[in-house]
Parts: sequence; C-alpha cells; structure tokens
Amino acid sequence: MKSNKSFQPRLKSLLATSTIAGVAGVMLVTGVPATINAMADPVRIEAPTTAPSFADVVEAVSPAVVSVRVQGEAEEVAQNESFGFQFGPPGMENLPEDHPMRRFFDEFGGPNFGQPDRPDQPNRPRGPLPVSQGSGFFISDDGYLVTNNHVVEGGSSYSIILDDGTELSAELIGTDSRTDLAVLKVDDEREFTYVEFGDDQGARVGDWVVAVGNPFGLGGSVTAGIISARGREIGAGPYDDFLQIDAAVNRGNSGGPTFNLSGEVIGVNTAIFSPSGGNVGIAFAIPATLAQDVVQDLIESGSVSRGWIGVQIQPVSDDIAESLGLDEASGALVTAPQPDAPAAAAGIESGDVVTAVNGEAVENPGDLARRIAAIEPGTEVELSVWRNGASETVAVTLGTFPADEQQASVTEEPAPAPSSGGELTEFGMTVTPSDDGNGVVIAELDPDGSAAERGFQVGDVIVRVQDRDVASAEDITAAVAAAAEDGRGAALFQLRSDEQNRFVALPIDQG
Repeated sequence: MKSNKSFQPRLKSLLATSTIAGVAGVMLVTGVPATINAMADPVRIEAPTTAPSFADVVEAVSPAVVSVRVQGEAEEVAQNESFGFQFGPPGMENLPEDHPMRRFFDEFGGPNFGQPDRPDQPNRPRGPLPVSQGSGFFISDDGYLVTNNHVVEGGSSYSIILDDGTELSAELIGTDSRTDLAVLKVDDEREFTYVEFGDDQGARVGDWVVAVGNPFGLGGSVTAGIISARGREIGAGPYDDFLQIDAAVNRGNSGGPTFNLSGEVIGVNTAIFSPSGGNVGIAFAIPATLAQDVVQDLIESGSVSRGWIGVQIQPVSDDIAESLGLDEASGALVTAPQPDAPAAAAGIESGDVVTAVNGEAVENPGDLARRIAAIEPGTEVELSVWRNGASETVAVTLGTFPADEQQASVTEEPAPAPSSGGELTEFGMTVTPSDDGNGVVIAELDPDGSAAERGFQVGDVIVRVQDRDVASAEDITAAVAAAAEDGRGAALFQLRSDEQNRFVALPIDQG
C-alpha cells in the first residue's frame, strides 16, 4: 500500500511532464504556440427534449378531410375491341364448356369472355363506372371542398366519404387545369368541419408538415415529414411553384391537404416523383397562397380569370446575358410577341428582356407568368425591359388569358434553299438565304463547332443577330463584329424553327 501511494504522485508528474513536452513539441514543429483562438461560435441549436407529436393536429383536422370518388359514363366499346390486357393465357376460349378452368374464366372474365361475337350474349347495359378516387378537404361549413382537377377530370358524378364513413353526393363547381385545382359542393343540412388556408410564405425548409388523405382508397391516413424545398418547377404547367415535402404521399392522396402544426393548409398535394408509382419521399404540393386565389375564383364564377400579355419567352442564360450586356442572367427573354396580343400592341419586341413588373424584379419566365396571371385583366402594368443595351419602361394593359392555347399560324413549307451560300467558320456552319428573304437557313453544321454544341440544327432559320436583321452570311459577320467592338463576349442569335422562335448566344472569338 505504501508503494502505491508513492507511485501516484509520480504518475501525475509524469503525465504533466508529457503534456508540457507535447505542447513544446508542437511549438518546435510549427514555430507558433498550439493555441486555437476561435473567431466565432459554432452553430448550436437547442434540440427539443421530447419527440414531436402530431396527434392534436390530426384529431382536429381529420373531420374536414374527405375521400373523393368519381364516376363516369362508360363509352360503348366494340365487341371485338381490346381493353389493353388479356385475362388468362391465349387459347383459354377454346376450352370445353364444362371444363372447370373454362367456368372459372367465364365467371371472372365476364359472360362474353373469349366469345366477342356471340349473338346470344348481348352487351349488358353500361352505367356509371369508377373513374378515379382521391382526397379533398372542406373550406367552409356549408360544404365547399377542394381537390385536384385531375381527380375529377372525366367524371359525370361525384361523391365524398366523410371521416365517419358517411357518403354524400357532391356537385362540381369549377376546375382549373393550369393549376390542377377543382372545387366541389356538398348540399346537406349539417354543418361541416372545415379548415382554412395558411400563409405558406412563412413556411421554411425543414418545417414539420402533416399530410392527410386517401392513399390507395384506404381513407383517413396520416403521414408526417418536413418541407424539403420551395419553388419547385416540375413541368406541370406555366405556374409551377410547388412545395416539395417528404411526407409519404401515394396514389389517392391527390387533392388532399398538407398542414402545418397549427392545423392550417399550406399546400394541396398534387404530384409525386416516383419511378414505380409508390412513395419515395418526394411529393409536390400547390402552395396555399396560389390555391386560395384560384379556389375563390372558382367559387365565385366557376372559372379563373388571369392577366395575359401574349408573349413567347425563354430563360436568360449567362451567355445571353453577356451578349446583351446584362449584369446578371435573370428576367424573361421575349422570343416572339403574339399577333394582336397586349404585348405586341404596347410595342414589346422579340429580343426584349422583361426584367421587372411594376418595379418588382422578374427572376425567370415562370416568375413573369405567375406575376402577370395574378393581376386582373384590364389592369395597366409597367414592364421594365432591357432593349439595345438600355432599360426602358413599357406600359401594357393586360388582356384575359385565352380559354385555349393559341395555335401558331400554319405556313407553307419553305422551298429548298438556293445552292449559293456563305460559310461561317468561326461557328462551324454554312448558311444560305431563305426563300422568303427573311433570314438565312442553316445548310450545314460542323458537329464540333460552337453552333452545333449549343443546339443549332440544320434547317433552323437565323432571323437576327444582336439587334440586326440578317439576310446573308455577310450580315451575320458584320453583326458579330459590331458586338465584338462593343466589348461583348458573345453574340445573340434569334432562330426560327417549326414556327417557334428561340434565342441562343454564341461566344465570339476575340483572338
């Protein structure tokens, strides 16, 4: 025991000596003291002491969420017409009538199975057949409810199933295909539990959300997750601006609500990203602020009235911004104003870049479309446009968005281009004058040239370069040279193909 006591101080002394020696060693190697002076505190968040529970939210909102069932009149189908699948293996129709497998497939394949032309088996009367099912939610105590347009599309009758299992008939009030929203109305003496739209603008990436709906027809299913991203564009339409959530959303959840923890609807579930059709944790919801305006219009008039200026637009790339002298790649580049549309009447031209609406910056073409659509038709707006290297303000009186997309006018196919042309080696292409004298046609492309790399194609018509109309290779060369003299690193080409315009910037060889 005595030896152990004498050993402990020596051990402490040895450890202290080793530590000091270690510090001295670091000083010798680095030449500076091994002292860390923190410039700022690290990120530190106080974690919740208990796991969150969604039970209170679910209990409160569930009575307002319904299952939506849609039926439609089946069209008369020719007796020898296939439905796209075969019930049973080939040759089953040749089995004897008393064969047990024949009786099985007659029962489950239908009375006319395997004998489409039998005169003694007339077609049975066809009534309403199931078309689709989805989800919805009440937004008023007198029975107005919201769902998706694609849920009710093609239906002739509609019914909803309440949280307690009660089934009620519903009437279609209005639909909007561009935002995939629809409104139904249930006429009943009872007062319905309803929910209200919240402000999705205050929702942040990482916030908890709860999705309630009718996946796979199960009804009353609840999933939870977080907001994964905002402002998602998925190619669904001109007003893409989705919330992305990772709460499990499957087929049948369409039209159902996404709630915040206050029980407010911040999104309407409308689409999933999935290679298999099942949940993979990526779902998209229409933001509440957009849905609320559309729903109000549908209730009041059965349709949505949107502002419209009538332009074809495309994004502004870094190369295009450089060619136009813009400081940043933002805004919406006008490829063509539609004839007789408000933009054309106000003087908007191909090649203009719309950078702001009423002084509010435009980020991209989708942003411009959403801003204009949110303004009442007949309103005068001020568009800030970048034209010929300077900013201008153009006043435009908005029209009403057409009910159907306007079709481009059909013109005759251009005649074969003349054999004489010009070679533009800098860009790797050969051009010839167009038959109508408006622009030049790309006759040949070097696959390794800059034009081919940026999507130019044989047959495309080059209409303008920078702000100049072109009718020959010499015109293009002169326009490119002028851009170089102005210090541009790229030249902007306006192309026409299949009656559509687009702009592409090609880098200029400064050597």
